[in-house]
Amino acid sequence: MKQIKTALVLGATGGIGGETAAALLRHGWKVVAMTRDPKRAAAASGERLRGIAWAHGDAMVAADVLRAAQGVDVIVHAVNPPAYRGWGELVLPMIDSTIAAAEAIGARIVLPGTVYNYGADVPVDVAEDTPQHPATEKGRLRVELEQRLARAVDRGGRVLIVRFGDFFGPRSGNNWFSQGLVTPGRRLASITYPGRRGVGHSWTYLPDAAETIARLLDREDDLEPFARFHAEGVWDADGTAMVDAIARAVGRPETSVKPLPWPLFAVLGLFNETLRGLYGMRHLWRVPLRLDNRKLVAFLGEEPQTPLSIAVAGTLRALEID
Repeated sequence: MKQIKTALVLGATGGIGGETAAALLRHGWKVVAMTRDPKRAAAASGERLRGIAWAHGDAMVAADVLRAAQGVDVIVHAVNPPAYRGWGELVLPMIDSTIAAAEAIGARIVLPGTVYNYGADVPVDVAEDTPQHPATEKGRLRVELEQRLARAVDRGGRVLIVRFGDFFGPRSGNNWFSQGLVTPGRRLASITYPGRRGVGHSWTYLPDAAETIARLLDREDDLEPFARFHAEGVWDADGTAMVDAIARAVGRPETSVKPLPWPLFAVLGLFNETLRGLYGMRHLWRVPLRLDNRKLVAFLGEEPQTPLSIAVAGTLRALEID
């Protein structure tokens, strides 16, 4: 009889963490999720997360993570500071807590990776071994985070990093789609696009990202100690596919597209950390960056990819946009 494995998900109340927890439940895993308010999380989780064992704790407190991790096979590190605030103080202590717990119990760490690790010198097609030259403090922190995971592998640990493009989806948190392109809860009058027409951009539908992680973990025994994969997601080759899909989804293909006012972000960012963080990532809208998924496809046979029209329509419904 196949042994049922258990995963601890840090960040299950967020976008990628919640979707990954749901995917693992569908795949037959037991799931423990740590949060500072388990009762509130359980009440808000809904049917898709029914079956999760909610544990109390703070990802900044190593003892809390270790206590929640007892008996698990995998720790999914999907916790991030909200709204780009406090990255310098929070990101590295949180990963250190996860690493310490994983080393103590022999669990594999799973990290959803980002494209923030790359600067404006990034090539169009980005493979797992493409050099990372971050252009921002947030990017440098993400690189350091992954380097700490690599050092943990040198000490005998096991890590899985799956890199994705910008997230969108029905239950996504802070992301460009719901904070830049559209406004949740309102009728769509226009679409704001941060990039330049003709410049490609990488998107990832959150349920596809979670399904990818779950399929990889189903084959955990076949993974390298330091396993890294890139998921292509939705490659918008010229910056028009996403905005066209949004306009078609609401039945108004003539919807106007407006540029994001980057100069205003620069000024307001002097007083607002969230806007300052968004402004710092503008180079990723000015150069094409496509994640090369050939290694992933060779391992899994395919990459889970929902058709863009279906993914966008579901996202807009969840955001109450018509």
